[in-house]
Amino acid sequence: AGRKLALISASAGFGKTTLLSEFVARLQQPVAWVSLDEGDNDYSQFWTYLITACQSALDGVGATALELFKTPQQLPDETIPTILINDFVTHSKSVVLVLDDYHEIQNPSIHASLLFLLDHIPDNLYIVVSTRIDPPWPLARCRARNHLIEIRAQDLRFSIEETTEFLNRTMGLNLSTQDVAALEER
Repeated sequence: AGRKLALISASAGFGKTTLLSEFVARLQQPVAWVSLDEGDNDYSQFWTYLITACQSALDGVGATALELFKTPQQLPDETIPTILINDFVTHSKSVVLVLDDYHEIQNPSIHASLLFLLDHIPDNLYIVVSTRIDPPWPLARCRARNHLIEIRAQDLRFSIEETTEFLNRTMGLNLSTQDVAALEER
């Protein structure tokens, strides 16, 4: 929708990953998907996974950045995203980068480097983040620039009508109005 960052933020069980899977299946452009877990808090591992996912969608992107991880020196947080940005600028094809379960990331260097990428995001890259908690980024700034679309728990939650439709029509349970209301509340 012309926005560079989509944030899907809700507690466990709200269907964030399911929503993303259905979204990706309908897209008409390449998608780079990274499923994160607590073991991905290492800076070089995180960026290696992200770049490798991007390479599956767009050949050659990030190759130079991956080579830098073979050097023993510590890199500034902006180095890897800068190379990735420059690589994307040379391509015309758009890519959607999905970061699923971003709440698992606790490393401040990863947060800072990804924020750098967001602040300088090329026109052909769109980032979708699913998380249980908001990332430590200045989301208000993204909202003010109209770069952010947010999907929250209230957007994912079924209304009473949708719950009734799902339970009675789709699942064929024929529950009473009271039973549907009790389940919807839970």
